[in-house]
Amino acid sequence: MEGRKAIGTYFEGVAARYLNSQGVRIRECNVYNRGGEIDLIGEDQHTLVFFEVRYRGSGSLVDPASSISYPKQKRLLKAVSFYLHRHQLWNVPSRIDVVAITPGTVKKYRVQWIKNAIQADV
Repeated sequence: MEGRKAIGTYFEGVAARYLNSQGVRIRECNVYNRGGEIDLIGEDQHTLVFFEVRYRGSGSLVDPASSISYPKQKRLLKAVSFYLHRHQLWNVPSRIDVVAITPGTVKKYRVQWIKNAIQADV
């Protein structure tokens, strides 16, 4: 498990650097609460953004974004709701994005930023 955690931390750093280069200000990393874990929290202009970071190697049969199961989406929504409630941020515009990372052909990694990838059932 320690190896998986180290890999996750590494690619969260890759995602944070990419997002910074795109103008996102990262506020927090690896936020754990009763609802679950949030990989990155940042600000994209005036929107609070919760990021789920996914990496899949070249031998993977599934792309990173597709690897987010329905139960994982529910856990993420619960963690975000808990965070918003705890910090009294219900009225702040927010969304959940996915940063999908795969090995690249021209650059070291291919990073795909999917905005508003996970939405709550209303």
